[in-house]
Amino acid sequence: MKEKLFLQMLQTANQAKKRLVAPLVGFPGLKLINSTIKIAQQNYYEHFRLVKAISETFNPDVVFPLMDLSVEANALGKYTVFPVDESPTVIAENFIESDLRKIKEINIKYDSRLISYVKTVELMSFNLPRNILIGAYVTGPYTLAGLLLGASNAATLSITEPEYLNEICEIVIEKILDYVRLLISAGAQIICVLEPSAVMLGPEQFEMFSKNYVKKIVDICNDTNVSTVYHICGNSMHLIEKMCEAGVNALSLDSKEAGVNLEEVFKKIPCEIAVIGNINPTGKILTGTPRDVEEEVNNLLIQMNSYSNFILSTGCDLPKEVPIENIKAFIQAGRNYKIN
Repeated sequence: MKEKLFLQMLQTANQAKKRLVAPLVGFPGLKLINSTIKIAQQNYYEHFRLVKAISETFNPDVVFPLMDLSVEANALGKYTVFPVDESPTVIAENFIESDLRKIKEINIKYDSRLISYVKTVELMSFNLPRNILIGAYVTGPYTLAGLLLGASNAATLSITEPEYLNEICEIVIEKILDYVRLLISAGAQIICVLEPSAVMLGPEQFEMFSKNYVKKIVDICNDTNVSTVYHICGNSMHLIEKMCEAGVNALSLDSKEAGVNLEEVFKKIPCEIAVIGNINPTGKILTGTPRDVEEEVNNLLIQMNSYSNFILSTGCDLPKEVPIENIKAFIQAGRNYKIN
């Protein structure tokens, strides 16, 4: 099997003494096309226009559609609110046994909003430059279970009724895998698993309700030469080893302000797994000047100089209020840095 394009790009960058640069800039990018979150997330051509504008303005090494944790939950029938210019919200509702039976019967491959994301990736694949890798997001199994059950209920079940929570995770992973296959067929070259709710789990629970199921996503991606990324918001230091055990190609980690110490992370992971991060998305890039951003990026790159498997990014998707000039400063600082 050929080496994955993501890994080829990382190797090429290392040989050139450069860093891959891949900030998560979907929401502030909406300013480039004068659009809203609601329109872009429900109109796949508008969504593609956004990603195209991001690619042309910033020329990142990897580009993703808008981060959206509601796609699969909405496709499975959960009540979802769509504000004009904020991320959609899945509304907590009582979850009963009959709901589980209904979810089993739903074929999310025909959900119009989910298909809109697939179509966005398809347009990205056909129209973006070949030097930019096409990424796509899916919701992680535990996080999706939490959206169905309510996050606090899922956390309680992980302790009081683990067998029942596993039953739900078994069902939702099959739905996620259907979505993964559609995204890969559309041209996705990287699948990023978003698992923010899992940060509240201990390592054993994380293995049971997230890692073991994410391995199924990894298996499909490996079979199709697609790379995989595990993304967790917040302080994930206690989960790093378990995340690696899923077999993913990279970990996408939050900022030091959230508790993530990258130098400690590198002591815990195999050298073949990349680390993506970890500029604070609500720090200087939001509130500072371009000079402030450049200084922060340079400091991080100097700190990471000896780690060949580091990729410069933000700790999570940037708020829409982040100035375009600050994103340009982030990109430029990353491009200018030379590994010693």
